[in-house]
Amino acid sequence: MNKILYIFFIVITVTNCTPKKVVKHHGIPFLEKKQNLLVLNESNKNDVIKILGNPSTKSLFDDNMWIYIERKQTQSELKNLGKMEIYKNDVLVVEFDDLGILKNKKLHDISKMENIKIAKDTTENINTNKSFLYDFMSSMRQKINDPLGNRAKNRREVNQR
Repeated sequence: MNKILYIFFIVITVTNCTPKKVVKHHGIPFLEKKQNLLVLNESNKNDVIKILGNPSTKSLFDDNMWIYIERKQTQSELKNLGKMEIYKNDVLVVEFDDLGILKNKKLHDISKMENIKIAKDTTENINTNKSFLYDFMSSMRQKINDPLGNRAKNRREVNQR
């Protein structure tokens, strides 16, 4: 009976393993191919929406700049314990003139993107620098100086006048 269970467990495990990697897709699929259908100085906003759909985001400062994103992730090798890794990261920036005609398009792919080094030094907030002990002692000092809460009552009366 135990041999049958072991064989059943091994068969289930082997059949569930697949050499095909799991791909998580975000954004506009086949962005690189679709952007080739856009013609400078001919396509307009409606054509872009028809081909690519609504933009992933629009520029905050310029309504005539649309941004489309395509991102694909897959699980990395077993040695990285299945951590997700990005293998496709395309960004298409589309600009229109005042009449809504396509005047510029630029595709940024993962090979052209730069790794930006971010400074790890941070400015600490003065208020968050206080410890629990400091906060506790401050509240105790306030209660000792005003045990009945008269100052708070006086402030309310002054504000009501």
